[in-house]
Amino acid sequence: MQIQVIQTGHDEIRALRMQFLHEGNFQFTYDKCHLYGWADTYQFLAYGQQIGYGAIWGQSKREDRDAIFEYYLLPPYRRLASRVFSIFHTVTNAIYVECQSNDLLLTSMLYEFTQHAVAEAILFEDHYTTTLHVPGASFRKPVTGPDGYDAGGYVLEQHGQVVAEGGLMLNYNMPYADIYMNVKEGFRQQGFGSLIVQELKKEAYEMSRVPAARCNINNQASKATLLKAGFRCCGFRLQGALKKEAS
Repeated sequence: MQIQVIQTGHDEIRALRMQFLHEGNFQFTYDKCHLYGWADTYQFLAYGQQIGYGAIWGQSKREDRDAIFEYYLLPPYRRLASRVFSIFHTVTNAIYVECQSNDLLLTSMLYEFTQHAVAEAILFEDHYTTTLHVPGASFRKPVTGPDGYDAGGYVLEQHGQVVAEGGLMLNYNMPYADIYMNVKEGFRQQGFGSLIVQELKKEAYEMSRVPAARCNINNQASKATLLKAGFRCCGFRLQGALKKEAS
């Protein structure tokens, strides 16, 4: 079968991207790469017919375009996944693969074609509703709406003093919203982190969004906070270097 990998614009692979996101049904943490123009996209053709697409960006510097982060084939062509991927990374001169472990197709390519693969972040999805409470603590919403894709300005106060801040990043694939927060020094390990995450989850749902979150693989404090607030681990962000003989 004649396979071609051709650089193309986002419009040409838009329908395939929608299929990828629908099939995955998870927050795709790299989605904003397309929104901000950080990615180059390629279409895969078999005898001139579109069978899939891929995307690359810069692992350390966005302009480098050295890391494959998105790879999708229509189901009838997934038996060709290794062959198409080999052509793809040869055409792009990519030297890294980054992926989410819940993206099974690209994860399988990472394990086949890379070495020194590591997990750099934990991905979380909402699992259950909590009823956390800290005496004297109150959640305050911002006066204004989202600033672009950042719905920030939420605070947690105790006895009139701000003890934690947070918000929702809305620059990911619909309907997901990424929760972020910070508890101020001197107020940590007192339940404020999980409490503000609990309230931010409610805010996400009020926006018709689905809350999601992530943290560094070594950040045990953030992991414990998110789990206590009703999240559960749904995957990992992985990265690996393409083997020399494969690149």
